[in-house]
Amino acid sequence: MSLKDKIIFMTGGSRGIGLEIALRAAKDGAKVAIAAKTTEPHPKLAGTIYTAAKEIEEAGGMCLPLKCDIRHEESILDSVEKTVNEFGGIDICINNASAINLTGTVDTDMKRYDLMHNINGRGTFLTSKLCIPHLLKSSNPHILNISPPLDMNPKWFKDTVAYTIAKFNMSMCVLGMAAEFEGKIAVNALWPRTAIKTAAVANVLGGDEIYNKSRSPAIMADAAHIILNKGADKFTGNFIIDDSLLAEHGETDFRKYADYPFQDLIPDFFVPEHAYPVPKIVKDS
Repeated sequence: MSLKDKIIFMTGGSRGIGLEIALRAAKDGAKVAIAAKTTEPHPKLAGTIYTAAKEIEEAGGMCLPLKCDIRHEESILDSVEKTVNEFGGIDICINNASAINLTGTVDTDMKRYDLMHNINGRGTFLTSKLCIPHLLKSSNPHILNISPPLDMNPKWFKDTVAYTIAKFNMSMCVLGMAAEFEGKIAVNALWPRTAIKTAAVANVLGGDEIYNKSRSPAIMADAAHIILNKGADKFTGNFIIDDSLLAEHGETDFRKYADYPFQDLIPDFFVPEHAYPVPKIVKDS
């Protein structure tokens, strides 16, 4: 499996899961456009589009850093056009950018509500829409959303209804677009079983204790690499949990992603209890 010379357009890839997916693709020699807002260092958020580009190129890929605000159509359109002009097309669209705010109904101010919906749902729809004309020209086109399975269990909505709706909007794009473009473009969702070591986990979900009991974003990158190498005409419309897919492809040592027994790791939101059983882990006891 290889993503050599594949052209990837990614939103929000200056750090975390997005950057790790880009670095894994770069090892194959992929060409990656990073469309994100961060151009200057932030005290709580490591990385900018320029530091990400440097890492991607050092890993063996090519990178086009693009200042982009996916809340605005003209900003995404400009970034897509620059990617096509620079690299010659788009083979893969990765909707990674996301906003999170874990508050209940009364405590959710509408500014935060609008931010989550404009980035998560609208941004994913719009980015996909603008990439699709170029994806249709690719030999094996993929859209991959970093979003969860659609599980209507009320526990996922209780206390975080605004965020849940916003995140599920990304997954509903998978459901609809996979059917609309069946046989033409693969559209899939990827989601982690456990918390992942990202800035959101460190800053929003509880600091060092949760961060240290989270898995490395490399687990998402390894799973994404498998997905993006599959045939677009056959593998589409799937809601994938990272370690389930890796286990299906022979992985048994998950301690390399977190040096904790599985039962001590922090579970992520939105993973249905019975639909995605924990894989048999040989070296994680």
